Amino acid sequence: MSLWISISVAAAVFQTLRFMLQKVMAKQTLSAAGATFARFLYSAPIILVLTTLYLDQTGQAWPDLSPQFWMYAATGGLAQVLATVCLVLVFKSCNFAVGITFKKTEVILAVLVGIVFLGDQVSWQGLGAIVLGLIGVLLLSSPAQIGAWNWRMMFNRATGLGILSGALFAVSAVTYRGASLQLDMADHWGRAGVTLAMVTSMQLTGMAIYLFLRERGEISAVWQARRVAGWIGFLSMVGSFCWFTAFTLQNAAYVKAVGQIELIFSLLVTVLFFKEKISLREWIGVAVLGMSVLGMVVLA
Repeated sequence: MSLWISISVAAAVFQTLRFMLQKVMAKQTLSAAGATFARFLYSAPIILVLTTLYLDQTGQAWPDLSPQFWMYAATGGLAQVLATVCLVLVFKSCNFAVGITFKKTEVILAVLVGIVFLGDQVSWQGLGAIVLGLIGVLLLSSPAQIGAWNWRMMFNRATGLGILSGALFAVSAVTYRGASLQLDMADHWGRAGVTLAMVTSMQLTGMAIYLFLRERGEISAVWQARRVAGWIGFLSMVGSFCWFTAFTLQNAAYVKAVGQIELIFSLLVTVLFFKEKISLREWIGVAVLGMSVLGMVVLA
């Protein structure tokens, strides 16, 4: 099995664990911005220190960070934050399930963004596996009353926000890959660490300034929630490092396609830990998504 596939699966595992803790975090009184800040506060400094130690121990110097690197990194960081804002707005919508379903178009959009930004190539077989995965994801994430859908449901605010969030997440994945490719380093672990350290540092700084100016009380609230938020930051750090490493090895669309196995892990958590039942439609979605991931493994 190719290294990028193993790393993508690991990223999905850590992301699933982070979402489990975020369910606990939801009981806290943090705002959406505060919860986002917590993720960066408890991960960005550690990433910066660990990356510095790794480069020192392996005899590598910090690489030159070109204007192109900063352009890609800043674009990716901003796109990720805006995508999260769109999702928060979807959460507040009465058409939540519809919006989340359309957010899942992220992988297909990553194909288009990768071609436009980086000239990435996707084979017809790879595109087929991605489309198969999208079908599985839609089966898993669409509303239970899918038979009641109509065209009017396709054109509403939640749908627009869902598609916009998917597009922004696709932009962030592709531009993160673009940033890592600007580094003159043969060590893919080092490239991922440097890129992640710079991106999260920018996001932490930006979020801190925003909270200080607009929601100052949230900074102390994040500190008070550190027992849970600290673990969320740690899992976010490890998961993000896996994603960034995979992006240095393979184009973002393929990485995101394999990473959708996260939905299967989440479903297992739902059954094993939260004792919830899953429907026949969801079982079919798991099977289809599993075939998609298996197809990516075979193609690799």
